[in-house]
This record gives sequence, C-alpha cells and structure tokens, in this order.
Amino acid sequence: MLGGCSHGGHPLKAVPALEVVRVRLEHLRTTPTALDYQWPWNAHRVFSWSLFLAGLVGVVPKIRLFAGLSERRVGRRYDDETRRAVERKSKKMRFCLRSIIAALLIAIPAAGFAASCTTQAAMTPEDRATLASIGEQLSDAVLRQDTSALQSILLPAISGQWQGIHDAIENAAPLVKGGKAELRNIYLLDATTLTAPSDTQFFCSNANGSMTVTINMHALPPGKYALILSDATGAALAGQMGFVLVWDTTGAPGWKLGGFSARQGQFGGHDAVWYWTRARELAQGNLPWAAWYTYETARYLELPVDFLSSPNLDKLAQEQEQIKGGPGADSFPYSVTSGDRTWKIDGVRLDASLHEPDLGVSYESTGSTTDPAVLRTEAIAVVGALLKAQPGLRENFHGMWAYASVNGKVTPVMELPMAQIP
Repeated sequence: MLGGCSHGGHPLKAVPALEVVRVRLEHLRTTPTALDYQWPWNAHRVFSWSLFLAGLVGVVPKIRLFAGLSERRVGRRYDDETRRAVERKSKKMRFCLRSIIAALLIAIPAAGFAASCTTQAAMTPEDRATLASIGEQLSDAVLRQDTSALQSILLPAISGQWQGIHDAIENAAPLVKGGKAELRNIYLLDATTLTAPSDTQFFCSNANGSMTVTINMHALPPGKYALILSDATGAALAGQMGFVLVWDTTGAPGWKLGGFSARQGQFGGHDAVWYWTRARELAQGNLPWAAWYTYETARYLELPVDFLSSPNLDKLAQEQEQIKGGPGADSFPYSVTSGDRTWKIDGVRLDASLHEPDLGVSYESTGSTTDPAVLRTEAIAVVGALLKAQPGLRENFHGMWAYASVNGKVTPVMELPMAQIP
C-alpha cells in the first residue's frame, strides 16, 4: 500500500506481517473505541469546502461532517460529572482541507443502511493491522517532515491540491516537534453499496451499542474510506494529526492519502480539560464573554479537526449555550465606543495562528483609507474598546487579531498581545 514512498531515504516498508504489529495493536483491540458522539446540529459550525469530489464526480458540494473521539482521549480525561453528562483560522492547518478532507470524513449508514462503519475493535485483524501500519508510517512521515513520502501516496484525483497538503504538513512541524507518533483512533468507512453520489448518514456503534458516532455527508460518491487519528506524544504543543485515506481502484488497488490535518493540543501547557474547568469558573464568576471563548478553546484543543465530536463535547456545548449574556449568534453586530467614535464588531473567534490563545476580532472600519498607520490606530481603538466592555477577555487570552472590513473587503490589520493594548 505504501510501497515506493520514501522513508528516511528508503522505501516505506510494505505492511508488516500480523505477528510484527500484534503488540502495537494490542491497545487498539482492548481500548474502548471512539464511538460516543451525538453532535447537536446547532452546537457546531457548518463548514463549506470544495473537495476531492470535484475530481471524482465533477461536483464541489458543501458538506456537514461529524465524527467522534475515543473514550481513551475524551472520556478518561474528564471528571466523573462531565463523563456522565455527556467547534477558523489556522488557514493552512485545518486539514488544509479546503478541498479535500471534507468529502472523505465520512462514516456510516443512512436510510436503508446503504453504507457501514467498522470501528477498530470490530475490524478483522488484517484490516486493523494494515490501517495501523499505514497510520504509523504516515504519522512518522509528518514528524520527520518527509513530504515526498506523503506525496507519493496522494490520491491521484486530488493531485492538484498537493500544495495545500504540503503547507499543512510544514505547518505541523512545530506542533509535533519532539513527539513520538501514537495512534489514537481508526475508522473503516464503507460506502461501496451506494449506486450514485448521495447524501449519506453513517452510524458507528461499539459492540453493545452504548456509544454511537453519527456522521453526515452530502453528495458522497460510492467508495471505501478510512480515518486515522494520531498524536505526537511528548511534543511540547501536544500535536494531534488526522489522515483520511481513500481506497483507490484507478490503478493497482490500495489506500491513498486523501487529506491531512494537524492541531496543537495545549496552550502554555494547559490542555482542554484545564480550559473547560476554567470556563466553568468564569461562567460562575459572571464573565460571560471570557467563559464563552474559553469553552471554545477547550473544544479546539480536544480535536484535531473541527468536525469531530463526542458526548463530552455535547456537554461542553450545553454548558456554553447556558451562559447568560454570552456572545451568541444574536450578539453581533456588537457596538463598541471609544471617545466620539463607535464601531460595529461583526464577530469574534478563537485564533491559534501563533500557537497562542488569541481572539480574532472582525469589525466595520469607519474610514476608507488604506494607510497602514491609520488602520492600526483604528484597530487598537476597536480592540481596546472591546476589552473595556468585556474585561474578562484581557486576563484569559494571549492577544487579539484585528480584521478591518471596508465595503465588504476584510483586511487583517495586526496582532497585539493583551499587555500592548491600552
């Protein structure tokens, strides 16, 4: 499957015999699978991406994607209370997938069970060994920044999208630096029984049906796919990786790379659990905006991509939605004033471009100049006015990005640490 990919100057080895990978797979067989994900439709963003389907069926659909995390990753790490109750920018880092992964992150049956999902625990030993071996080699290639190895197994239909994936791999370097690849989850997704591209819903359940992941895909073509999640264990930024594989039959049958994404798992040594706990404290302390975006931070750190979820994150979303006075959809545009000038803020979001918990602020500029100095002065006034209106943000986030909107055109103006914003 990976024959011919360079691996440190040598061809990537073929999938090893089952005896060789048996020990490495033992935790995959015994660890509870990642199947406890019922993602509320109103508790996540819907992303619209052009994707590899354009090359396969001549369509560039909009897709809604959902999936789930492992109990090992999510369940164990949260306290019992959370366990019982059981969501833009990183332009180049979210699967670089503006054109690829969306279509691939599929999963399991819709009406009539026209598609199916097999979790890692339920896979045949052969399938599990094959996908685990591929996942380990791909993850290791990212850690070593071996883009040649990854390009050599790229799905031919998306060869035109390689530069985006290449950029995502390079941007992953600081996230995985110093880490060791460790597999987290594997999903085998079968939509071969579809007769034509169609909206497809999949359900992945564990053996006793107590945990289920639901994934919805628009205009999904017939085919077989796999999703592999892995971690750079020990990396300072706790990097997380996601790979989408496509079973390619255009030449010699085999698994091909259809998409890649990486994201850090910590800010300043604090993981999702820490931020979730902090969000609860802020909510109780009557700092609704700070609490809201701290919940967003917890969600961001827990997932390598935006379209995976779990019951824990359902609980997180429920808590977030219950915040009174938080910046929900109805809060924007939000007006702020400095002196005799007032600006409308169109949106605020978490921005991890610099690997720090920053907030991106988009606002309607009151001027028409393109002078950088004038724009910067205005931007400082806008974010400063926002911090005065919502003081909890200053103490709980690293800095702010300012994006000025003039006649519908949005221009990034600056990023400033909180300490430099008056």
